[in-house]
Amino acid sequence: MTTITVAKGDGIGPEIMDATLEIIMAAGAQLNIEEIEVGEKVYLAGNTSGIAKESWDVIRKNKIFLKSPITTPQGGGYKSLNVTTRKFLGLYSNVRPCMSLHPFVETKHPIMDVVIVRENEEDLYAGIEHQQTDEVVQCLKLISRPGCEKIVRYAFEYAKQQNRKKVTCFTKDNIMKQTDGLFHKVFDEIAIEYPEIENEHWIIDIGAAKLADTPETFDVIVMPNLYGDVLSDVAAQITGSVGLAGSANIGEECAMFEAIHGSAPRRAGQNLANPSGLLQGAIMMLNHIGQTAVAENIQNAWLKTMEDGIHTYDIYKEGTSKQKLGTKEFALAVIANLGNKPSILKAVSYANSSALNLPKYKRKASAKKELVGVDVFIHWAGTEPNELGTLVKVLNTGSLQLNMITNRGIKVYPDGFKETFCTDHWRCRFKPMEGMRIEKDDIIQLMSSANLNAIDIIKTENLYEFDGVAAYSLGQGQ
Repeated sequence: MTTITVAKGDGIGPEIMDATLEIIMAAGAQLNIEEIEVGEKVYLAGNTSGIAKESWDVIRKNKIFLKSPITTPQGGGYKSLNVTTRKFLGLYSNVRPCMSLHPFVETKHPIMDVVIVRENEEDLYAGIEHQQTDEVVQCLKLISRPGCEKIVRYAFEYAKQQNRKKVTCFTKDNIMKQTDGLFHKVFDEIAIEYPEIENEHWIIDIGAAKLADTPETFDVIVMPNLYGDVLSDVAAQITGSVGLAGSANIGEECAMFEAIHGSAPRRAGQNLANPSGLLQGAIMMLNHIGQTAVAENIQNAWLKTMEDGIHTYDIYKEGTSKQKLGTKEFALAVIANLGNKPSILKAVSYANSSALNLPKYKRKASAKKELVGVDVFIHWAGTEPNELGTLVKVLNTGSLQLNMITNRGIKVYPDGFKETFCTDHWRCRFKPMEGMRIEKDDIIQLMSSANLNAIDIIKTENLYEFDGVAAYSLGQGQ
């Protein structure tokens, strides 16, 4: 018997949770359920996180969390509870299977069977944003080696466990050579450890186009957070419906399971909602906690129900579907099929599933780190880069000299183009004179000089080499 935490959420959440729990309990799931309140009511009661401390305590005690969709109020500084939960509990891996149910659910891709494995904790979803000038805001993209290693290894271990043949990596490392470049590098390092599994890398734009056009060429796809968020919804939709897809969020200690769709408040209380997405999340949960026989029985009963043309309104189609049922009635139809298997769709078998081998991250030996310059970001309302260059040169020290100026990443000084549009946000790169070394005191001296000369520094970024390799980007056009 496993105790799990359940949150019924907002909108259609309570209806689809009731239907899901009815199905899994009828199938013999050995569960104790502790329910908590999260979401809109908690937000509007003044808790900007959408969850009370007492609820966190229940989740952390039980380790397993089955959650319906919630509504995050617009504005007011409310933070996404999904993102918060994933980060607080270290749920680094988001797993979303996307499988076609052709010919019973309409799709242009009848043989699609793709699993998206999305990094869940970092990337732009760190949510670190600042307005820096009148015209420019920034969002920091954070990619770590531990984050990359954990998610890439999870993808290969998942493929191994599920007898899948290929893992594909999507990044944009032709542009973001440091951040996405690290993700790709780690992918190549870990792929060597799994010679029995084919591996490949695609640039995200053409990879996304390929996924939308010929998804049957992919098997397991691993990618950073933002790309994975977008493409897992795309993949689910082109299988037939986002409403059919479940999601697992896996960490070293805790796990959360959910549907990938939202709370759909316009459909709430009408007995219309499709519980399939949350049911798929619950099936993944049962597999995760070792109740594989129950999970297999439910999945095959659900496949049989879909095959029988028993559908909710969102996927019902005249000529293909046989019955249009409400939420409660659909749950009863799945229950009636427990013990049955589909005859056309491929039945599942979880009998030989073994636990994933996920060793804890081990920190590598530190590289030799050398300070080789500084980028100084300046708020300046002028438009002529050469004028700014003259102003900023007064900051040159005995060892640090102005090397270039960029605007939105494009080199505009020296030798910029007059056609380049510039905002009020300028990056001024200072590098040491030939043969000289610099210390942080040199940067402090530079900043002090800027203050004396009324130059508005809004941030700085130190430039480093690690083991002699430059660990910073060039300006576009350098």
